[in-house]
Amino acid sequence: MIKGVILKKLVRYSDERGFFEELIRATDPFFKEGFGQWSRSFKKEGVIVAWHYHPTQVDWWYVVRGTIKAVLYDLRENSRTKKEINEFILGEKGKEVILKIPAMVAHGFKVLKGPVEFFYITSKVYDPKEEGRVPFDDPKINYEW
Repeated sequence: MIKGVILKKLVRYSDERGFFEELIRATDPFFKEGFGQWSRSFKKEGVIVAWHYHPTQVDWWYVVRGTIKAVLYDLRENSRTKKEINEFILGEKGKEVILKIPAMVAHGFKVLKGPVEFFYITSKVYDPKEEGRVPFDDPKINYEW
């Protein structure tokens, strides 16, 4: 696993009325970087969104509807997991988790079953200086979507 990537397993309490599921608490150890912004994304089946990274910002992803393959690539120069790739299936056909993505870990996803709707929290509010991009087909990463 890429250093600093965390999957928080969720606990769902179900009964005949539906369910309740707690996602993130301010006191969660994996949420120590704090809250900056809460965003929502909607994408159609087959869409690929990649690669994106942040110099200092941390992301937390939760898929509400649909299924994605989330892919991470460690760009950090001094990381013991530099250039490592992690894949996670999130959403209806995957794990009920929150995915924490550290700063300088490139991330992207492919919608496997859509449409997909997911929410993500960032540790900072939007700042163009925090928006890094790498083409989805970058030969240095060499990932086959």
